[in-house]
Amino acid sequence: MPIAIRSPEARVEVAWFSALCSDDYEFLGVPDGALRSSFAHCRDICLAADRLGYQNILLPSSYQVGQDPLTFAAGMAPQLEQLSLLVAIRCGEIHPPMLARALASLDHMLRGRLTINIISSDLPGLKEDSAMRYQRSREVVEILKQGWSQERIRYQGHFYDLDLPSEPVVPYQQKGGPLLYFGGYSEDARELCAEHCDVYLMWPDTEEGLQTTMQDLSERAARHGRKIDFGLRIHMIVRESEEEARAAAERLVSRLDDAKGLEIKARAQDAASLGVAKQDALRAASEDDYIEPMVWSGIGRARSGCASALVGSPEQILTKMRRYMDMGIRAFVLSGYPHLEECERFARWVLPHLPTVRLAEAQGRIPAEEPPTPLARGERR
Repeated sequence: MPIAIRSPEARVEVAWFSALCSDDYEFLGVPDGALRSSFAHCRDICLAADRLGYQNILLPSSYQVGQDPLTFAAGMAPQLEQLSLLVAIRCGEIHPPMLARALASLDHMLRGRLTINIISSDLPGLKEDSAMRYQRSREVVEILKQGWSQERIRYQGHFYDLDLPSEPVVPYQQKGGPLLYFGGYSEDARELCAEHCDVYLMWPDTEEGLQTTMQDLSERAARHGRKIDFGLRIHMIVRESEEEARAAAERLVSRLDDAKGLEIKARAQDAASLGVAKQDALRAASEDDYIEPMVWSGIGRARSGCASALVGSPEQILTKMRRYMDMGIRAFVLSGYPHLEECERFARWVLPHLPTVRLAEAQGRIPAEEPPTPLARGERR
């Protein structure tokens, strides 16, 4: 049965990753001061992605030493020419009306090039069950969407009870505001995405596993009268030949101590999530850490979350990505170690051969001229 998606045209949004959360290495699990998550280093990754023609870049959120994504995004916005920012928002960290105002400000700074990655993992220092976390996320998302589409926010929920004017939170983007990207494998997560979000981001899996997940989310969205798009968050190791790529993968983990790897994984707020457990299970069942040809799960030995990389020559990588596109994937969020070097390699060997698009632009979210919003050219009251 064909998978219904929002964007049927076979063009993809290709995003890179800025290592805001202490996640850049030459040798996985071996800290290197030159690759720390300083503003300068993370800025340089963003500027490279902007210059090289990526459409978006993920700014992740964690409590690890590094940059706060919203603060970092505001610092980067004036420096970027065309790149969108995919800013990770951990729901509950900021009171929703103030979060909405911050996002509206940022969207205007970027002239509509803001996208949002909704995160529902535990807040630092707290431990809550899945249902509670996703209920909070649901309320935050519903408040944001009210603020972006109504004249007043009127909301009564378990966490929030609000009655406020929407004027301070109107974003630059029209027709629903910034696109919401979302990942999560629990029942609560899938339902929240199907009802409210725009792009369901998956972690690496076999093609069969990805297709099963996509079919499930597509059918859930249809029950809400909606269609969503699908994205894949995956690492990249591309070299001029398959042999060189496989050697690079082995080199990456050649100095990894397994105990250190487990310690690094445990730092993440999502370390005990269903999605992480699934990544670990795929690796445990793999042969030589390959869960299927070209999909290498060795990164999961020292990383929570996205745990596998595509490993191969430019031709092999391009063929695999086209297979994903034929399945209905319309967004890739890529990364590689070290992030700046792999960003350059992928842009040189693979990116020019992919038909690309900015999803928000294709869906009419970004207006052709400055919109009549309070922070743009709207009437001042």
